[in-house]
Amino acid sequence: MKRFVYEIRDQLGIHARPAGLLAKEARKYESRITIAARGKSADATRLMTVMGMAVKCKDQVTVTCEGEDEETACRELQAFFEANL
Repeated sequence: MKRFVYEIRDQLGIHARPAGLLAKEARKYESRITIAARGKSADATRLMTVMGMAVKCKDQVTVTCEGEDEETACRELQAFFEANL
């Protein structure tokens, strides 16, 4: 299992557009990808569940990757967060 913590910088938090991009990105990997923040967690491939977490700017999220390609998934998702959120 690999994980990283990231502070959301997008002024609107994880709203529809970045949540959709995140779900699409997470589907590329065989590993199970979860995102956790403010006492809630969600499967990162599920758009509505991620949006339902209502993650705001400055919230810290923990992204966990668990599975065959967890090393690659964690590294690439961290780059995704830095570029998009």
